[in-house]
Amino acid sequence: MKSATVTTASEKKAPNLSRIFQFRELGIIITAIVVFFAVAAIDPRFLKYDNLRSIMLYIPLIVVVAVGEMMVIVTRNIDLSVGSILGFSGIAVGTLFVGHPGFPIWLAFLLGTLVGAVLGGINGLMVTKLKLPSIIVTLGTLSIYRGGLFIYGGGRQIDPNHIPVNLIRLSQTSPFVIPWIVIFAAGIAVLAALFIKYSHIGVEMYATGSNPDAAKLRGINVNIVLMTTFTISGALAGFAGIMYASRFGYINPGMTGVGTEFIVIAAAVIGGVNVAGGSGTVLGVVIGCVLLGVVNTALAVLGVSAFWQDAMYGFIIILALIIDKEIQNRVMQAIKRVRI
Repeated sequence: MKSATVTTASEKKAPNLSRIFQFRELGIIITAIVVFFAVAAIDPRFLKYDNLRSIMLYIPLIVVVAVGEMMVIVTRNIDLSVGSILGFSGIAVGTLFVGHPGFPIWLAFLLGTLVGAVLGGINGLMVTKLKLPSIIVTLGTLSIYRGGLFIYGGGRQIDPNHIPVNLIRLSQTSPFVIPWIVIFAAGIAVLAALFIKYSHIGVEMYATGSNPDAAKLRGINVNIVLMTTFTISGALAGFAGIMYASRFGYINPGMTGVGTEFIVIAAAVIGGVNVAGGSGTVLGVVIGCVLLGVVNTALAVLGVSAFWQDAMYGFIIILALIIDKEIQNRVMQAIKRVRI
């Protein structure tokens, strides 16, 4: 009985990591609410329907890509090519729309996802087979894929008159009032959360990110985990490429997806994904995307230059890293006190 009592007391003192991150997610929600009402107080135009709609339609695109990026970061890697994959997918399918105006929408989403999966798989192959650092591999493919989409599409923009009306409507209507692309993003987030929690690969992602060497000793095929992770990241970026065409009604090879990698990395680290690997939640990433959506629209309404908006993402990433480091230090100190 005494032993049981001691264990219970220790459990009460021991830090619960999930509660720590839940608290952080609550803090992100509060921050988003504060920013929302602060901007509304400064400039009431922020509450106009167009601005609120802009926030709602900005979030789905980065949620889909950020969920894939989160999985990569959890495995202690990084994918800088997601923006270029998004653009390549959009151009590949957009070119089909130009040549085949009646091309089915559902098949366009499938094809875009497959294109993204192949490009993501190439990243995974180079990381696993050539044993190259993911940051170097994806920095290279960021440029290669971007150049490839210019070559494939001839450097031409896919104009609105070539984007099917039914595809554009996915960003405007649905039987549930909320546009379809918002529903798609929510569905992908839920499926990703279930996949991570209940599938073997999902669990192994966290084990790999926590300690790759220990994961190998436990019989986990780290190469398969990484291949799967990069492929999923690419597939989701490819899916987002078709969502982009729906949202904006055009696909410009020089603009589509540019800078997306920094936005989704910012959303992930804001949402509590540890860049050292091994921890992070889909819920946290979604909340991080919501905060960025509010801030992005708020800065535009307040007339802040786009250059400052880009600087903001870098600042947010650095700030989130500092917060992560502080949380880890406090957790380690608490664990040491409990052991003593």
